[in-house]
Amino acid sequence: MIQQYIRKLVAYGRKVGLLEKEDEIYTINSLLELFELEELEEAGTDDIQEEELDVILGRMMDYAHEKGIMEEDSIVYRDLFDTKIMSKLVPRPSEVIRRFRELYAQDPVKATDYYYKLSQDTDYIRRYRIKKDQKWMADTSYGQLDITINLSKPEKDPKAIAAAKNAKQSGYPKCLLCVENEGYAGRVNHPARQNHRVIPIEIHGSQWGFQYSPYVYYNEHCIVFNSKHTPMKIEHDTFCKLFDFVKQFPHYFVGSNADLPIVGGSILSHDHFQGGHYEFAMARAGLDKSFTIQGFEDVEVGIVNWPMSVIRISCTDSDRLIALADVILEKWRGYTDESAFIFAQTEGEPHNTITPIARKRGEKYELDLVLRNNITTQEHPMGVFHPHAKLHHIKKENIGLIEVMGLAVLPARLKDEMDSLADALLAGKDIRADEVLEKHADWADEFLPKYSPESRDTKEKLMEILHKEIGHVFMHVLEDAGVYKRTEEGQKAFERFISSL
Repeated sequence: MIQQYIRKLVAYGRKVGLLEKEDEIYTINSLLELFELEELEEAGTDDIQEEELDVILGRMMDYAHEKGIMEEDSIVYRDLFDTKIMSKLVPRPSEVIRRFRELYAQDPVKATDYYYKLSQDTDYIRRYRIKKDQKWMADTSYGQLDITINLSKPEKDPKAIAAAKNAKQSGYPKCLLCVENEGYAGRVNHPARQNHRVIPIEIHGSQWGFQYSPYVYYNEHCIVFNSKHTPMKIEHDTFCKLFDFVKQFPHYFVGSNADLPIVGGSILSHDHFQGGHYEFAMARAGLDKSFTIQGFEDVEVGIVNWPMSVIRISCTDSDRLIALADVILEKWRGYTDESAFIFAQTEGEPHNTITPIARKRGEKYELDLVLRNNITTQEHPMGVFHPHAKLHHIKKENIGLIEVMGLAVLPARLKDEMDSLADALLAGKDIRADEVLEKHADWADEFLPKYSPESRDTKEKLMEILHKEIGHVFMHVLEDAGVYKRTEEGQKAFERFISSL
């Protein structure tokens, strides 16, 4: 059995362009060594039948576990081992970089198209898992928001969790974003990256890496990371780097998470940006009101029609945007407005920061500056400008860059919970009597009266309603995260800040 799947994997490599004809024997021998075999048997008729990559890898791992080559037959160990298998087909970093640069010289789009396809063909981006994610668009008063229930990150099994707890703690690589991940075999508490390749780029005179996210929450979801393990920091150089990247890849937007806990991303210890070839609802949103800033009359400034507090500035000259962004950042860092419960710092702890997103639109450069504040209170221990407890049944995690722009990344638990909730509502069951569904009861009581019995008399109709209502919950999540509320009083407070510039 293993013999035919070795042939099928090599055939897959040829088909997608990972291997040339001259690479076949070398790759077969590498795979024979991996599976502790000494020779390749004659091809049978089954060897010719094409199968999907995940099926091929699955059969190979079944064999490896049966023969004791793969230690455990669980998702963590299978992920480590199938990455080792795929590493036999992946070109060396220098080959990938050389090809990327050759294509970039022709057109940046050709270069990113090549690299994105490579990242999928090597199984670094696991297409068959990404397909499992539930995705839909939800109509709201702010436009169509992207909703996804993330099912592509596998749950760890108890054995792997125990093994990770008992494993020797290693500082190599220092984090998931470090360049040392390229080619790393991984361990039970760190993913394998033998099939991963990084493109080195220079932005604003410093060395950075360019790669794609293995979870691709949106089209060509890329990560741009500092080649040094250095903490996140929003400053003048951040704006310079964002626009330098946009100039090199004008078909991509790029943004940075904020640099403070609660309002920042999941990895604050390593300076990085996220970008991609996608237009989010926030980018599509127009302006509520325009302003002129003294000394920057050539720059268009406005408040974006968005649930969070966003200042958009645009100009044909990116240097002018950087100069104004410096002014806004410096002012916001030290800005306090007690009437709006905005405090620059309490007991020496800073609270104000910015989530910036840069893009090119036609001949103009654009920079969205999302005002953030991470103050906490007894009533809101997870953050005043964070999803409030009433919404935690759907979303309680931090609102990072991706959510800020209008894409909800929701926990996998919601798939089964919404399925069960639809069944319970259809059957007229008491939701409060169900310990899993009880947390959704108040929400259901709130939205159900809006729909006639006829509009929710099938499970299909109910699922459609639930998807729509989840979109509304996410809209309120973003409103909670906004430092200035979408009320007349809140918008006046927002305008006071802009007037102070």
